[in-house]
Amino acid sequence: MSSESPVLDTLTDMTAASVDHNSLSPRDYMLARLAALIAMDAPPISYFVNAAAIEESGLTADEIQGVMIAVAPVVGAPRVMSAGGHILRALGIAVAVADADLAAEVSQP
Repeated sequence: MSSESPVLDTLTDMTAASVDHNSLSPRDYMLARLAALIAMDAPPISYFVNAAAIEESGLTADEIQGVMIAVAPVVGAPRVMSAGGHILRALGIAVAVADADLAAEVSQP
């Protein structure tokens, strides 16, 4: 474990272990993970760090909305509306990161 990022390293290790020890398909795994993020009222950064895995699993925007609809009766409308806002903020973070990466590439000789 790196002494510079022990929390991030721990979270990465926990995620890797959960991937290694599950029997779900990548798509089903991310459906379950997305439902848990919504249920826990996860902050935008949690959606951001899962964005690549969600995309790789092939989940569509319609399926993400379907998960939100499916969990709404259990977790409540305010939690689902909060998740929608957090997902939108996570997309904003992703755009900002992509813009910064592009700017860095353009400024390199």
